[in-house]
Amino acid sequence: MAAPDESMNSAAVKRHPVLFRAIERRRHPKLRRGDITVTDESAVRRATKAAALGNAMEWYDFGIYSYLAATLGKVFFPSGSDTVQLLSSFATFAVAFLVRPVGGMVLGPLGDKVGRKRILSFTMILMAVGTFAIGLIPSHAVIGLWAPVLLIFFRLVQGFSTGGEYGGASTFIAEYAPDKRRGYFGSFLELGTLAGYVAASGLVVVLSSLLSDDQMLTWGWRIPFLVAAPLGLIGLYLRLKLDETPAFQKLEGGQARASEAADAVETSATGDLAEICTRYWRPLLLCIALVAAYNITDYMLLSYMPTYLSDELGYGTDHGLLILLVVMVVQMCVINQVGRLSDRFGRKPLLMTGMLGFLFLSVPSFLLIRQGSVVLIALGLLLMGLSLVAMLGTMSAALPAIFPTKVRYGSLSVAYNLSTSLFGGTTPLVITALISAFGTNLMPAYYATAAAVVGVVAVLLMKETANKPLAGSPPSVETEAEAAELVQAQSPVPRF
Repeated sequence: MAAPDESMNSAAVKRHPVLFRAIERRRHPKLRRGDITVTDESAVRRATKAAALGNAMEWYDFGIYSYLAATLGKVFFPSGSDTVQLLSSFATFAVAFLVRPVGGMVLGPLGDKVGRKRILSFTMILMAVGTFAIGLIPSHAVIGLWAPVLLIFFRLVQGFSTGGEYGGASTFIAEYAPDKRRGYFGSFLELGTLAGYVAASGLVVVLSSLLSDDQMLTWGWRIPFLVAAPLGLIGLYLRLKLDETPAFQKLEGGQARASEAADAVETSATGDLAEICTRYWRPLLLCIALVAAYNITDYMLLSYMPTYLSDELGYGTDHGLLILLVVMVVQMCVINQVGRLSDRFGRKPLLMTGMLGFLFLSVPSFLLIRQGSVVLIALGLLLMGLSLVAMLGTMSAALPAIFPTKVRYGSLSVAYNLSTSLFGGTTPLVITALISAFGTNLMPAYYATAAAVVGVVAVLLMKETANKPLAGSPPSVETEAEAAELVQAQSPVPRF
């Protein structure tokens, strides 16, 4: 039924006030205490830890591949020049992103139907198997063409698994966290991202310093990939110990467990790809734009930059990694505070700060980096790193809130992975090709600036969701007192 102010004139409302109040009460029934989720702090922290570890493993894998790109090019693509080897290695890096949307389209809707926990456990297994297997592939010198074929195959396995990882992990944390602290707990997901990159870069630096070039080419490069097996087992154990999210439990089996009074609570987990693309195409496009801007800058800084410093500026690989490692540690120290700030001031102000940072600071940062001084390189990377952390600490709470509960996992997985595949995973390849085509090593700055323009527009179009219940879910609070206050706030103050 349409709202009274849309379909009925004020005279009719005045003539029948009781009738229209009854209509409004039916359309917007009051919450009961049983409709409100009171979170368990220990359960929220366990869920956050399990989701963040999986994300850390995903980015550990991609970080390892990026930081070892030149070495892997020599192992699997020995013919041709150094540039051809590097392009071949980055092309294989991008291959995994081609299948990520397929993983998102398959695993995301399944997560809305069979549960977040089951799909996240499955993605953890696939991710660990794919990464571990790469460490076992014989080199091109041993099995010839089968070496790059197997590398591409297991990159596809990784890509398919990660198609269901970020959407599920961010959904998992968002649906567990209380409304007023969703930004803080969500920031731990991206803390996992940085931890994965730090672990990857740190391990590569240690191996490069301890092993000779021949040892790295022969067997040293395998060690970081083989480490994935124990990490995967730990992550799987943590995820299997968790219960389903409170929001999904209200949908499970298609039966409403909240009372009818829980306004706008979805009561069916029947979201599928067709519904997502036809009914929710507007939030899909918004999410794609946000993720494109965020991922281009993310991959440019955290994945591509060591290669840029070594191949374009002739800087030592280990030295470049060490500087980036320091920048990422600084980001890890402040990212949870960014999450808290987004809970206090809103998602949009923090996201806009990050986008504007890349819009205005990308070119100056690269001009500093091109000077070659350690201090200036560190300063340039830090300027972009602080801009990125404003997005990192906010995005994992902002994106799940765009979609309603019954299609959240599927919608976010489709949008996130499609955008990441088109713009994020191709970033190293595109930048390398652009530098070669235009002959200027400022191309990464121009590319990041263009991405920031898209991001600014997307942030302006999004709605503020901080401190509000997730769409399609009842309010989520930390204490019984907060729940009682919400119920009490709906009761009119008696007039005497």
